[in-house]
Amino acid sequence: MKKIMLKIIGKQLNKEGEQEVVELITEGKYYKKGDATYLIYQETELSGVQGCTTKLRITDDIIHMKRFGSASSEIQFQKGKRFNAHYNTPYGNVEMEVLTKKIENELNKTEATGFLNIEYDISLSGLVEGRNKLNIEIMNKAKTN
Repeated sequence: MKKIMLKIIGKQLNKEGEQEVVELITEGKYYKKGDATYLIYQETELSGVQGCTTKLRITDDIIHMKRFGSASSEIQFQKGKRFNAHYNTPYGNVEMEVLTKKIENELNKTEATGFLNIEYDISLSGLVEGRNKLNIEIMNKAKTN
């Protein structure tokens, strides 16, 4: 397992055309297991899910995101595919549907460098809809643990 620095930019565009951008730079962990690459990091107050750990399991064309802690969710991103799930918050459960539009996986598996870009449409209980972009960049390598 390697310690890494991650730059995470999340962009949300709602139906009215209003955009919200959240940028986070945080320490994370990187490791490989079988044919998958894993990135793990802690969410902060900036991301709106403070107290959560996010774990990404990345294979060639599928990214599985799991959050656990104060809020929990599990989403699978695969281009052209819909994924239905529940977003569990301290205030209750919300049904969520994600349709992945684009995935760019430019991770260098041997060097622990590179980036992921994910574009997806999201609907929360059919009430809130938006288009999201998630960009995750491994900024540099830290010492191995």
